[in-house]
Amino acid sequence: MHKCMDWQAVAFDWNQVRAFLVTAEEGSFSAAARALGATQPTLGRQVAALEESLGVTLFERVGRNLSLTEAGLELLDHVRAMGDAASRVSLTASGQAQSVEGHVCVTATDVLSMYLLPDALRRLREVAPGIELEVVASNDVRDLRRREADIAIRHGRPEQPDLIAKKLGETEAGLYASAGWIEEHGRPEKPDDVRNAEFIGFDRAGRLIAY
Repeated sequence: MHKCMDWQAVAFDWNQVRAFLVTAEEGSFSAAARALGATQPTLGRQVAALEESLGVTLFERVGRNLSLTEAGLELLDHVRAMGDAASRVSLTASGQAQSVEGHVCVTATDVLSMYLLPDALRRLREVAPGIELEVVASNDVRDLRRREADIAIRHGRPEQPDLIAKKLGETEAGLYASAGWIEEHGRPEKPDDVRNAEFIGFDRAGRLIAY
């Protein structure tokens, strides 16, 4: 039996939903405004209007950054699905799903290439089978401006202002010490305790040490 949709109960403004989604993904109104080609006040008003219509608070300010509330996190999962669906509709309607083709080089760290890329590339193959993918698993920071790669997935925000960046998620990292080092130097309690310590890492770890 076909279940009828209660269309009168479906009432939302896609622009408001999109403003919330991109702000959540980018982490700030300013970054979201750049991604959408809109103004920061416009996005702020759209998110505020969505909060008012839903009767919940979606973001909290933490210093200069925005943090999703519990209600925002719950809504984000549903809105991401809507965003994916909207992208597929746009591709299908414009006939681009089959016409997008060419060689694309994606570089990511060893860990990301092993654990996260396979599923993402499988979905990309379904959407755009005409793309020839090259994956470079490397922890080196490849220069996108010299076309050493088309897309780079890295654990840091790029410093080049002419690159287009999008925050995909968050990861955790930790510092580890041998039992002998702890016995000799004690267990660190604050950053200053390891200011003069020697670090061992893979590749050029200066950026990580500075952080």
